[in-house]
Amino acid sequence: MKPFQAIRAAAFGAALLVAAGAGAQPAMHHHGGGAANFAMAIAAVKGQLNLNTSQQQMWDNAVAASRAAHQSARSNLASLHAATVAELAKAEPDLASLAAAADDTAARNVAARHQARDAWLALYATFTPDQKIVVRDVLRQRMARMEALRQKWQQRHAPHG
Repeated sequence: MKPFQAIRAAAFGAALLVAAGAGAQPAMHHHGGGAANFAMAIAAVKGQLNLNTSQQQMWDNAVAASRAAHQSARSNLASLHAATVAELAKAEPDLASLAAAADDTAARNVAARHQARDAWLALYATFTPDQKIVVRDVLRQRMARMEALRQKWQQRHAPHG
């Protein structure tokens, strides 16, 4: 393999490792499951929940935890990117160290997201049955919209026979 080809192969391999580590862990604000769904669903109906003082304090804490998790993920991914650039600048990049760094970044991001998710779930646990119905209904609506989008996507991308 020529030197340029080796560098390209190493860069491609490192990019795959970084993408696998980062892409498998969606940020808090992206669509998807987990903490983002709970937070977005609850936030979407905050006005209908009539939170009491204690719940409002928990709300503020959950928002702060979500923001902290998002900022932490951005910082962690920026550090991983810098480490990747530095490693790929070497004559013989250590892809194993990049894989370990990507794993560490993913683990730290998951831990931060779990902390935020737990804050939202703790808030939800204080809800009255009526408040929980409001959240349940918005989650059902979101699931229905996602299912409709999935079906639309499948129809557009179905093999033409």
